[in-house]
Amino acid sequence: MKVIDAETVRRRLSYAACIPLVRAAMIAFSSGQTRQLLRSVIPLADGHMFGIMPGALAADGVFGAKLVSVWPENFAAGKPSHQGVVVLFDPVTGAPTCVADAGAITAIRTAAASAVATDALARPDATRLTILGYGEQAEGHVRAIAEIRPITDVRVWGRDTSRAADFARRIAAEIQLPVAPARSVEAAVDGADIICTCTNAAEPILLGRWLEPGVHVNLVGSSVAGPSEADEDLVAMSRFIVDSRAGVLAQGAEFLRAKAAGRVDEDHIAAEIGEVLAGSMPGRERKPQITAYKSLGHIVQDLAATAYLAGAVDRSQA
Repeated sequence: MKVIDAETVRRRLSYAACIPLVRAAMIAFSSGQTRQLLRSVIPLADGHMFGIMPGALAADGVFGAKLVSVWPENFAAGKPSHQGVVVLFDPVTGAPTCVADAGAITAIRTAAASAVATDALARPDATRLTILGYGEQAEGHVRAIAEIRPITDVRVWGRDTSRAADFARRIAAEIQLPVAPARSVEAAVDGADIICTCTNAAEPILLGRWLEPGVHVNLVGSSVAGPSEADEDLVAMSRFIVDSRAGVLAQGAEFLRAKAAGRVDEDHIAAEIGEVLAGSMPGRERKPQITAYKSLGHIVQDLAATAYLAGAVDRSQA
């Protein structure tokens, strides 16, 4: 059995490689070529969670599961909040063949999924990026979005202003782009073309009244019902695209909050991103339109990335 550790994942799974993998996986998902259940999340003590995500890429014969723990306090200690494994099985014998570090894969494929959605939904001339949050996903989103748009400057906001400033300095030096901390969320999103929310906020930090025409928003930080990063106005005013209708109707916190408030109904979900990518549903319909993409993350993305990594390991040992 292959064991692929976090260091190997980060070395071999670049954003340039992962973006087309996720794009193909989401097209397959929305066209019925995958099999998966809604993620099961078991609440544990002290706000911890244990998640189980099984699935299959039917056309490729790839199947397996992700097992992941969520320990939010790890973030403050500089450790991954999501830890676990992705397990692949042999489609001929049914035997487990590969175990890979789920935290590293999740970090990369989540940002890659936002890049895929941004490429499909943001204006072609979008160059100004705002990141809300300063953790691992914030860094990943800067790098991934820069793969699909010619980003000219980045603004970042976080609750701890000193950590946001440290993040800005470090990322600016690494990517050779201007990255500046913002004093507030409202200031951070002023003039932005692309906004990515990568926080663990329990209540909305991003308000619809702050958005300018033509902006694209990726809602990423909340992956369960309850914690919401954006308010009902943002959901109601946007062309709302999701990775999975069924997933968002069950676990998409921002949409469920707006629905409970009577601001939207289920028909407000305009399309799945896989439908937009396949050309069966429109994405952005006009330049001034506000688009929003709700990302929950799906096992087919993890399976596609892990299968790629397993093949890369095989090639390196040949």
